[in-house]
Amino acid sequence: MGSIRNSLFYATIAVMIDLVLGLLIGYLIVRTRLWGRSLLDALSMLPLAVPGLVMAFGYVAMTLRWPFAEGDPLEGWADVIGANPNPVPLLIIAYAIRRLPYVVRATVAGLQQTSGELEEAALNLGAGRVRAVRTIIVPLIAANLIAGGLLAFSFAMLEVSDSLILALREEHFPITKAIYVLFERLGDGLYIASAMGVWGMALLAVTLVGASLMIGKKMGAIFRV
Repeated sequence: MGSIRNSLFYATIAVMIDLVLGLLIGYLIVRTRLWGRSLLDALSMLPLAVPGLVMAFGYVAMTLRWPFAEGDPLEGWADVIGANPNPVPLLIIAYAIRRLPYVVRATVAGLQQTSGELEEAALNLGAGRVRAVRTIIVPLIAANLIAGGLLAFSFAMLEVSDSLILALREEHFPITKAIYVLFERLGDGLYIASAMGVWGMALLAVTLVGASLMIGKKMGAIFRV
């Protein structure tokens, strides 16, 4: 139960971060003509190309250097190796970065299918950019945001690479790390791990179907560009 609570907490915070960043990045890519938009788009997709283990070991190495090392300003804020490790911030950041591409692609698809005339009309009538996005853009692409958020949440709940490397104490275990540890326990460990794996697959299936229903089309439509 502790691992389920941890995964729910990590995934929920990560998805909230992804929704904010995904909306911002998608808006800059589609609605602006800023230099470097293509580079920003490519960087937002980079987590899909970099193996999770490589990123996880990068987070570990980061905590051994300034400003996270012993005696530095952020000592103890995020730590994987030590007497009192605190990997929670790193797990949330890792989950958010790894699943950010889903939200970005969903946001970009929604913005490309939505006319910018209503937003321009709101700006002409005196609304600020932030208010126009909040009252015009977000309601129009709400289904895309929810679908992307559901995908990000389901895959964050079942993230493997970062969970195995960053969570070393039982109190910080997410679901996937708990399954790994339970599998090696003598007696009923194999059965409990298998049961948790089935629940994980059920969660993933439900969220995928929910995301598909939210956009009203096949799942591939989420990633249409």
